[in-house]
Amino acid sequence: DPHLAASVLFTAQSSYQDIQDRAVLDLGAGCGILSIGSVMLGAGSVTSVELDSDAIEDLKENVEGFEMENIEIVQGDVTNFPIRAGFKFDTVITNPPFGTKNNEGIDMKFLDVALSSINESGAIYSFHKTSTRDFIVRRMEGRCLSVEVLAEMKFKIPQMYKQHRKTEVLIDVDFIRISNRRSSKGS
Repeated sequence: DPHLAASVLFTAQSSYQDIQDRAVLDLGAGCGILSIGSVMLGAGSVTSVELDSDAIEDLKENVEGFEMENIEIVQGDVTNFPIRAGFKFDTVITNPPFGTKNNEGIDMKFLDVALSSINESGAIYSFHKTSTRDFIVRRMEGRCLSVEVLAEMKFKIPQMYKQHRKTEVLIDVDFIRISNRRSSKGS
């Protein structure tokens, strides 16, 4: 959803200055809408990581269509992929899969990768099922991190498998920001 992507990135930049001149990592980049939007808002560099080969093709076409050269596209599994060993990003954006049947805990694996890829003053922006909010907040606060719910929204998830009974489902989703307590807004 381009409107959602624009709102998310606008918030990250206007409220926290987390995009312009920053090294941004987009985990679960899909077709690249958040990566491209980050470049449009002045990101210094963007690394887009996506597993799905069809999404990678769309991502490449979209980046070429916008004639952007500071987006590095990486095809790989976010959960066990070494991302620029030794390099730490300023901002990480994650959009993990919401499926729970075959991907239980995948959202936390995305967050673990994000946490290991971010510098100490950086921030993570992530989408998660609202039903997991308390768990995520406890886990991040247990690591002395600040968690802010920036928005509550509904995602429309289309029917993807034969066992799905409905053509689409609405899922309550939180858009959150995670940062080191010492680097949070207003601290």
